[in-house]
Amino acid sequence: MKATDNSEKNSLHPRNLHRFRYDFELLISNCPELKNHVAINVHGIETIDFSDPKAVKTLNKALLQTYYDIQGWDIPANYLCPPIPGRTDYIHYLADLLAETNNGIIPQGNSVLGLDIGTGANCIYPILGNAIYDWSFVGTDIDAKAIENCSKIIEANPKLIDAISLQQQTEARFIFKNIITPEDRFTFTICNPPFHASAEDANQSTVRKVSNLNPKEKKKTNPVLNFGGHNAELWCDGGEIGFVTQMIYESAKYPMQCLWFTTLVSKRENLSSIYKTLNKVNAASIKTIDMAQGQKTSRIIAWTFLTEAQQKSWKI
Repeated sequence: MKATDNSEKNSLHPRNLHRFRYDFELLISNCPELKNHVAINVHGIETIDFSDPKAVKTLNKALLQTYYDIQGWDIPANYLCPPIPGRTDYIHYLADLLAETNNGIIPQGNSVLGLDIGTGANCIYPILGNAIYDWSFVGTDIDAKAIENCSKIIEANPKLIDAISLQQQTEARFIFKNIITPEDRFTFTICNPPFHASAEDANQSTVRKVSNLNPKEKKKTNPVLNFGGHNAELWCDGGEIGFVTQMIYESAKYPMQCLWFTTLVSKRENLSSIYKTLNKVNAASIKTIDMAQGQKTSRIIAWTFLTEAQQKSWKI
């Protein structure tokens, strides 16, 4: 017997559309293929098997169709399939940050230009930012196949064609170089950096995560990651702290060309080092925005080289 559970996910941003349990009846009406993945759990609640990557991808497809009018969204096998509620939170908290220097008003429209570092094959931040606030984006990635897939998603949704442009980073050791030109003025940068320092670290993390979701998978040494993830999406030399440190040092070369540089930081133990690096490059303002989704906690680190007066005079 199916039960109903309208419990609210209070940890999510107040404007997040996904604060309540998924309405599978509505989602299936928009994406019938999701029905094959929905079952009633031991508590009598409709859900999907979150350890199954096909189920997770189909749920994402249904959410994007239902709430954001995105058609034909898909990603290649083994590429990162982002959890929509958490990615939506990042967009809403960014909107709040921008409102602080915009008379308390969240800026909307295509004059707000975001730079998505490592957009992946899913293009999720540009999709959500445009759907929710009508922002424009430049999405970058070192992976040509990821860029190609984002192009397919954009072509399938004509409203995105003028809103999202893509650029491949041709030198993997750089983040902003080759991307930010002297004429560019970005309202913000956004990034979900690689968490792990090696493929081995990424695999060990996957083993733990999948065994927690599905104890039957516990004995596998190479389990399938439920949210996928290609090499560059999951790990890089130096891991999260190495990537973010590089990002900070590079950002200092473009101090007047971006209002707010931002990135996710998943590991709390990395914060002290990140703050030290930001002070070394003389960031004018540093903000830490806490986020949570279920038992997972994370935070956005935002910094700017602009004074308060310069921030307020920035035309959004």
